[in-house]
Amino acid sequence: MSYIDESLVEGETIVHRAHVSWWSQFGYVLLGILTLVVGIGLIFLVMAWIKVHSTEIAITNRRIIAKFGFVKRHTVEINLEKVESLRVEQGVWGRILNFGTIFISGSGSSVAPIPNIADPLVFRRKFMEATNRPLNMPK
Repeated sequence: MSYIDESLVEGETIVHRAHVSWWSQFGYVLLGILTLVVGIGLIFLVMAWIKVHSTEIAITNRRIIAKFGFVKRHTVEINLEKVESLRVEQGVWGRILNFGTIFISGSGSSVAPIPNIADPLVFRRKFMEATNRPLNMPK
């Protein structure tokens, strides 16, 4: 069972699940393939797999939950009403391959970055829908 499913409280439902983009791990995968014959390539491929599969991100009807790490765990849980802003940053490759970093600003000065998310603009739209906030984007 996933961390997010175990963290849900009574009456809490998942609105949207996000995941890490495999494109963000392109460097590890390429290095793994190129060094596979030397014998260390498998290490890079396993590192990429762990980064993709050990990260969980979800928006529920009450909060945003993010979990990073395989052995060492780092979690971020922010109540939706405490989120002041959600910012999306994408580099050139992120725009082309549709991945980016989401920065969640909570009450006060805390900022929680969630890197390498696939479809970050969909995540932002789902957040706006969950909080009933207007999405001010040109069409």
